[in-house]
Amino acid sequence: MLTGSTFTRHWEIAWRGGQTRSTSRLIAEETAIALTYNGSTHAVMMGTPADLEDFGIGFSLTEAIVERRNEIRSIDLIPNELGIEVRMWLEGDRAASMAARRRAISGPVGCGLCGIESLEQARRTPSRVEGRAVAFQAEDLLSAMRALSPLQTLNQHTRSVHAAAFWSPRTGIGPVREDVGRHNALDKLAGAIMRDGSPACDGAVLLTSRVSVEMVQKAAMMGVPVVVAVSAPTALAIQTAKEAGITLVAIARDDGYGVFTHPRRVLLPDEAAPRAGC
Repeated sequence: MLTGSTFTRHWEIAWRGGQTRSTSRLIAEETAIALTYNGSTHAVMMGTPADLEDFGIGFSLTEAIVERRNEIRSIDLIPNELGIEVRMWLEGDRAASMAARRRAISGPVGCGLCGIESLEQARRTPSRVEGRAVAFQAEDLLSAMRALSPLQTLNQHTRSVHAAAFWSPRTGIGPVREDVGRHNALDKLAGAIMRDGSPACDGAVLLTSRVSVEMVQKAAMMGVPVVVAVSAPTALAIQTAKEAGITLVAIARDDGYGVFTHPRRVLLPDEAAPRAGC
């Protein structure tokens, strides 16, 4: 759902190839998004004003505020001159739990841990992804990453937003969510999957960003067994993926990628390098 324009046109003086000219460019919108529960603000994030119901639901899941969609009694989008409020009301037990842990965090784009009050919360033990014993052909994962770019409609206009998508060999790619913040894009994807009611245990999350620890933690909360990313992972992301039972595939380029953890889910050719150490 759109609550405002996701991009606008801006004029620029372009200097390229030694030449100066006046032109214009489509620029991604960024706005303050307040996530509130039962009347109190929990987080304020900067993000793209689209798919905000998915964002609210997905954030609630990946931050362990809820486990199921029906634990959110209602969700409303309230625009104002300062930004947009994603107003959520939780059911009984969840409302009580939220009241006990209530805190306010404020984070700019690209900072998924801003405002966390303890190191234990930042380095929380990830959910263990069990799921079924899925395994994917190496080329299929690469083909999925190649197919993602044409589906990034906002990025086609602006070249400045991240995408997170779900892929399975049964259904292909879908849904796809975009945002100026990579964490936001993944939260929106989590919400879309939860709203749809589709299982996440038989597919992979595709990311156009680097893989940091919080991205792995969010994927673990979603129950996704495989994460594939364009950029490299951090060392802590690799360690967390090992603990969570997630197969982490990264540095995905046209010619291939690296499998950093739990390689049993990626069916590599027989001549692949030894798998010791994962």
